[in-house]
Amino acid sequence: MPVLEIAVKFGIYAAMGTVLIFALGVVTLRNLFHCALCLAAALIGTAVIYLGLRADFLAGIQILLYVGAVVTLVIFAIMLTEHLAGKTVRQNNSQSLPAVIGLAAFVAILAALIVKTPWPLQAASHAKISVMEIGQALMGTYVFPFEVISVILIAALIGAVVIAKKDNSGEQS
Repeated sequence: MPVLEIAVKFGIYAAMGTVLIFALGVVTLRNLFHCALCLAAALIGTAVIYLGLRADFLAGIQILLYVGAVVTLVIFAIMLTEHLAGKTVRQNNSQSLPAVIGLAAFVAILAALIVKTPWPLQAASHAKISVMEIGQALMGTYVFPFEVISVILIAALIGAVVIAKKDNSGEQS
């Protein structure tokens, strides 16, 4: 195995471990803003994994859509709700033990399925589709779904502003 291939594999595994750590931060940290930052880091790490697997287009889409749009919207919504931005949210959950037991059972079943499944080894067939063709399809054939999604995101942003404004006007009275 060439040294570069070993380095790429090590880098992909390191990125996977980093994504896992940040994903755990998303669900375990108490500060909502820190959770959103961990989500952004996990999504950026996923884009790095895509780059390591030679899926440049998916990496670009990951950065543009998820990190650029969704995480920005989440952080904006957190900053609009002042009472959540500075405080830590207390987590009271009496279902931790059943959740861990359920997770262990799920992992055991999934591992058993992976081991027992016969994975046929075939030569990889690479489709000859360029990024330009994908871009033309997205901006031609599939432009309407993108416009619908943008309207939904704007509606969600306006809704967040309205809800935050109602909370602020209720506190002042």
